[in-house]
Amino acid sequence: MPNLSHPSFLFVLAFLFFSSIFLYNTYKLWFRTESYYRDLYASLNRSPSIYPFRDFFLGLMKNRKRWELFQKIFSIAGLIAVLAADMLVINAWMTTK
Repeated sequence: MPNLSHPSFLFVLAFLFFSSIFLYNTYKLWFRTESYYRDLYASLNRSPSIYPFRDFFLGLMKNRKRWELFQKIFSIAGLIAVLAADMLVINAWMTTK
């Protein structure tokens, strides 16, 4: 039976990989906002769409300033959560039995 309080190195690497994806998207949101917005808007407008709530998200993006504000507020909360989770996972991995 695996010890859940001591994650494997592979789990830690996968966790950090997905954290880096979030951090990269946060970077694009804060420092490359124009291209991030255009890329996201273009991907939602592509046909045929695979996104089930496409119209909902496009509606949110119509007011760009409000969209940016909410995205940046969520990104700050997400950044804190992701960094805290990264520290917890790394600490659990480094801690020995």
